[in-house]
Amino acid sequence: QIAFMTLTLFPIRLFFAAFMMLLAWPFAFVASMGSDEQELEKPLSWWRKIVDVLLKAIMRMMWLAGGFHWINVKGRRALPAEAAILTVAPHSSYFDAIPVTMTFASIVMKAESKDIPVWGTLIKYIRPVFVSRSDQDSRRKTVEEIKRRAQSGGKWPQIMIFPEGTCTNRSCLITFKPGAFIPGVPVQPVVLRYPNKLDTITWTWQGPGALEILWLTLCQFHNSVEIEFLPVYIPSEEERKNPVLYANNVRRVMAEALGVSVTDYTFEDCQLALAEGQLRLPSDTCLLEFAKLVRSLGLKPETLEDDLDKYAASAMKMKKEKVDLKEFSAYLEFPVSHTLESMFALFDENEGGRIDIREFVIALSVVCKPSKTLETIQLAFQLYHSENGTITEEDLAHILKTAMGVSQINVTHLFRAVDEEERGEITYDDFYRFAELHPHFAEDYLYADQMGAGSGLETSSLSAPNGICTDFSPENAEDKNKPLQKKLN
Repeated sequence: QIAFMTLTLFPIRLFFAAFMMLLAWPFAFVASMGSDEQELEKPLSWWRKIVDVLLKAIMRMMWLAGGFHWINVKGRRALPAEAAILTVAPHSSYFDAIPVTMTFASIVMKAESKDIPVWGTLIKYIRPVFVSRSDQDSRRKTVEEIKRRAQSGGKWPQIMIFPEGTCTNRSCLITFKPGAFIPGVPVQPVVLRYPNKLDTITWTWQGPGALEILWLTLCQFHNSVEIEFLPVYIPSEEERKNPVLYANNVRRVMAEALGVSVTDYTFEDCQLALAEGQLRLPSDTCLLEFAKLVRSLGLKPETLEDDLDKYAASAMKMKKEKVDLKEFSAYLEFPVSHTLESMFALFDENEGGRIDIREFVIALSVVCKPSKTLETIQLAFQLYHSENGTITEEDLAHILKTAMGVSQINVTHLFRAVDEEERGEITYDDFYRFAELHPHFAEDYLYADQMGAGSGLETSSLSAPNGICTDFSPENAEDKNKPLQKKLN
């Protein structure tokens, strides 16, 4: 079927879809010229209403050309005065743009998107909230802009937000980001379904890439999509004051409508679990739990690298000194709390009431820079090296156990391979040169040994029950009674 459709229907569909997008461009360009914020807060002029209808019709023809012959819409879309924000989930593909083109609601987009030829003009037409990666204060400004528009009493177009913040395969709903719920205004939940016999829609970290998904979807004779507008959710006074509670309650309503479970893992957890560094996290890692505790403690992602530098500098001065819970609290400059106690327990190897602060710094480095393995290893060498700048095999074992968040690991094979001169100690330069020559050293010298030893260590590239990562199944995430996993048993 794929071969036949590739030679027949695929090129025709691709041509017409591209043609419709190009046809929409001049209308969007003209309608965007000279408009400002004050004009957006006024009712649409007659000619802009005509452009709006034309653009929606053209976009519908584009999806029709792609095989979405009909779009099943359930429920009633609320008016902007009833719900200024539409929260859409699950987010699983760039085909989720279908409800955007049907409603022309504003969306939150990367600032770079407006520079994309043709598509950038169409994006600017719907007046999105742009997020700039180069602006360190962008997150705060984005939230303030969402809040300003949401509290305008329906003067601005509705804002459509995908609160998961990333694509999943729709088997569960991951933690919602609180941005859509900070304004404390009513939101309308919108759920998406793709009830196709063969799933060519889903676009996640693992699986087909963007172009392959486009090709396979256009080779399907018919693609189904369902959009359901749920009743407007009006927050309670408690939810207005607590955006996280508000987000969790809306997520629960949407999960019930979809018939799926929820998981407490977030976009950042997914990034950590599937990072492309040399040390891919095993399925039994405790670093995902550590990352959740870091967020709960109040360490913010935008300042995490600065925090890491500060904590690393302090740890170097302390050298091998171990600390108790009270000293750990003073070191982090956070009061003793249940969260802090849980974090302390992760590193309390023998339950002796004292931890090596260097292990905390290494774990924080992995969470902060999940794809930059060698930067974490270099920092660890600085923390563990002796006066002559070397570490032993025992030190390397401590470093890699912490960096991978596991109880035991055999580093003998790796250490001997790095220590070519058999000195019984290695420098970071030795390790760096070895890593340059053997970029897959973890697979060749660590994972292979562990799998052979029957220790249960598995890499995160193995297939997962819900397509995110190996230990992200909703059942595990909801098991609140499971004892806290320690780094060392």
